[in-house]
Amino acid sequence: MEKLKDYWLDFLQDERGEENWWDKKKDCCEKRDAKIVRVEGKGHLFRKFQYENQIMYEYKLHLSYLIRQKEKMYMEEEVIPYTFKMKNGAILEHKRVENKKLEAPTSIAPNANRNPDEERLRFSYDRLAAVQYAERWWNSYNPDFRKFEVDCTNYVSQCLLAGGAPMRGAPVRERGWWYNQDNWSFSWAVAHSLRWYLSGSTDGLQGKEVSSAEELAPGDVICYDFQGDGRWDHNTIVVTKDAAGMPLVNAHTSNSRNRYWSYEDSTAWTPNIQYKFFRIGS
Repeated sequence: MEKLKDYWLDFLQDERGEENWWDKKKDCCEKRDAKIVRVEGKGHLFRKFQYENQIMYEYKLHLSYLIRQKEKMYMEEEVIPYTFKMKNGAILEHKRVENKKLEAPTSIAPNANRNPDEERLRFSYDRLAAVQYAERWWNSYNPDFRKFEVDCTNYVSQCLLAGGAPMRGAPVRERGWWYNQDNWSFSWAVAHSLRWYLSGSTDGLQGKEVSSAEELAPGDVICYDFQGDGRWDHNTIVVTKDAAGMPLVNAHTSNSRNRYWSYEDSTAWTPNIQYKFFRIGS
């Protein structure tokens, strides 16, 4: 185990395969006059496969960054999944696990097939309850809901539900925003679909698009198109603001807490990235 520990420390210092993630993390902080003053890491080995003389391990690296910005200190956290293979005690491969996308129809009409006689859904959004839920489950999974391999939108949807957003549209997957244990709408679990649902819904859960991240408040949602190709890849929920009044977000899939909203430190980030900023309310 000491040999593995030494290798792991060298791997973090070496930046192979990580697209200089540490430099990107520091640069992201410097751009907003923030500084990482302490980093702590803990690896959790959760799966082992063995075939003849080869062994593959899967583990999650939980990193905590203590960040100082002006007079404010806060803790950012993220959990990164890795795999590594060993043969006869030597490391053959060590890499970050890349996340896949959940796919859905390219366009969904939020009010498709809606019965015009249905009572309109009004709700008062409880932002505090949504944020409390986001904090409670940022690095774990509520057993009342299915866990998805790509879980970012499922997690954000759960936060919105905790804030009082009403479900509607079941059982048609292309319609509304809803969940039950056996089925769910595309907008509940697919990033691309939730982005379009928020911008198009005129009943129940709605999103008002604003032009900048600083206009958002805790409980609001940010959508990400990393490649800028029109396919929306990721969603986060705002949980607080930094010392400059900019959003810090929580997310699932690569589980993160108090992460700076722009995701410039992410390996998924590209110069073509597009964002959508939604104020949540009815």
